[in-house]
Amino acid sequence: MTATALAEGVAALGLDLPPTAIAALIAYRDLLLKWNRTYNLTALRDPAQAISHHLLDSLAILPWVRADSLLDVGSGIGGPARWFAGRFGCRVTGIDLTPEFVEVARHLTRLVGLDERVRFETGNALAMPFPDASFDGATSMNVSMNIADKSALYREIDRVLKPGGWLVLSEIAQGEGGAPDYPTPWARTAGASFLATPDETRHGLVAAGFEVVRLESAVERNLAFGARSRAIVERGGKPPHRAVMLIHGEIARQAIANTSRALADGRIVPIEVLAHKRAQR
Repeated sequence: MTATALAEGVAALGLDLPPTAIAALIAYRDLLLKWNRTYNLTALRDPAQAISHHLLDSLAILPWVRADSLLDVGSGIGGPARWFAGRFGCRVTGIDLTPEFVEVARHLTRLVGLDERVRFETGNALAMPFPDASFDGATSMNVSMNIADKSALYREIDRVLKPGGWLVLSEIAQGEGGAPDYPTPWARTAGASFLATPDETRHGLVAAGFEVVRLESAVERNLAFGARSRAIVERGGKPPHRAVMLIHGEIARQAIANTSRALADGRIVPIEVLAHKRAQR
């Protein structure tokens, strides 16, 4: 797929991008594929697929995710929050239940000079210390698997979003093949894991006041990533799961292996969700 095809795809999405955007996106695609050979950044290898399934797929959500004030629920040590602030120039507030993560997030944010645009608070995602309608958008990555009352989580996110505000979720859902083995990267035991099916996720969001624009399975991309990750390690390359290894220490390898088996067996389903708060009730 050439730059012409990319431009046609952008036009089909109804996006008005700057004149230099197409060349910049092609350059980004080429750099991504170059780095991908070493660092295994994405499941996509084919240049045409990198445009159709990566660039255009990402650009499709632009009308929904433009925001001046963004909330990151379960922000951890702040990587996504800093990325959004650096990439889009918005102000981002992260909230996390773990004080140690919040302190590290603040420290790293100061180091990269983003502390005027990114702040982090210690708090409970089910009772956030923010007024109603505080944010234009919200994101949450791999958080709800540890929350039993997902309805309360979705209602609380809905509360702090402005009417029409958007929500992007990336989560692990329950598959049809039974429960995964533990430990996993999100829970040491089954008692700390609360997986919902994709349908339950959709219904929970709708009941909380959201319209679900997209809910997609990322199984195939994750399987491809896992296969390439194993090949890298077998060749003696750097393991791609360094964050999991760092955080989970001695149980990391078992957690990764259990997750890989559960994904292959259909016991878990990685999902990506785009929703927005209904403007009128």
